[in-house]
Amino acid sequence: MLRIIDANLNRCLEGLRCIEEYTRFIMDDKVLTNKLKNIRHEIFLHFEKNYKNLVASRDTINDVGIDIKNISKEKINNPLRANIKRVEQALRVLSEYGNLNDCFRYELYTIEKKIMEKTNIKNLLLKDKNIYLITNSDGIDEQEFLDTVAKCLKSGVKLIQYREKNMSASQMISTGKKLRQLCSMYDALLIVNDRIDIAKIIEADGVHLGQDDINIEDARKLLGDDMIIGISTHKPDDAINAQNNGADYIGAGPVFKTPTKPNKNPVGLEYVKWVKENINIPFFAIGSIDTENVSHVKNAGADRIAVIRALMKSDDIEKSVNLFKKALENDNK
Repeated sequence: MLRIIDANLNRCLEGLRCIEEYTRFIMDDKVLTNKLKNIRHEIFLHFEKNYKNLVASRDTINDVGIDIKNISKEKINNPLRANIKRVEQALRVLSEYGNLNDCFRYELYTIEKKIMEKTNIKNLLLKDKNIYLITNSDGIDEQEFLDTVAKCLKSGVKLIQYREKNMSASQMISTGKKLRQLCSMYDALLIVNDRIDIAKIIEADGVHLGQDDINIEDARKLLGDDMIIGISTHKPDDAINAQNNGADYIGAGPVFKTPTKPNKNPVGLEYVKWVKENINIPFFAIGSIDTENVSHVKNAGADRIAVIRALMKSDDIEKSVNLFKKALENDNK
């Protein structure tokens, strides 16, 4: 019994501290931070008299649960949601085995609601992602493909879309799992183009859909609320519908004529300007954007770009990434 209480008390206090740091340093919310701090102290005080016995009961070496694999791997980039659920579960155990008042658990439910009302987690995840690499492995082997993506990640790209139109599902899963590991190493988001099934299998952070793919509402039913859903748009109606239907971001393009979409006429810089002025969710300008024309895209209103060949085919990836960063950070018109 003491081991149960000790394990869940530690889990609870550690999780509360993680949530508290989020409300303090990211949300700058003094009220929520103070509430969480008080809850943490009150819970510890409840068990303080018996704390020496709890510590003495620990037996980590012989704990049969240490080697049990998690059924669902928690995403590194969503620590807030993970810690809220961890604390809620620990509080339930402490109320059952440690006679802890249920009021703490109910108060945390309320705090969770307030945090979620004030915070769009996915907007936060996308906040600093202004260069979006869309992959293409045509003409190169797997190792060269992974090495190229790794160079992009090492150079500072934090958002990858796994887009492979000519690869079998089995090969896409195999390579995708390696890509997932790479993105995790560099704390980057991984989005899968079109394939919701593969996105779930390789534990990606989201999917990107085209106008002719499954609609956002149905995709959300399959993916849940935590995964990012982006969608390509080519005209104002596309963008408005995407925003109204719950897309987390949109692609706006193709801005220039591109061989990736040979049957699509370019939408030009005017559409980029329209999206900037009328759409409230993040957007990425896309379509033959390179280091030579990116300044024009920036001046039209795009703070974020999506590129394929400009990085996948670059002779100097680090230089290209730095040029993109410099152009996107430049506010001079």
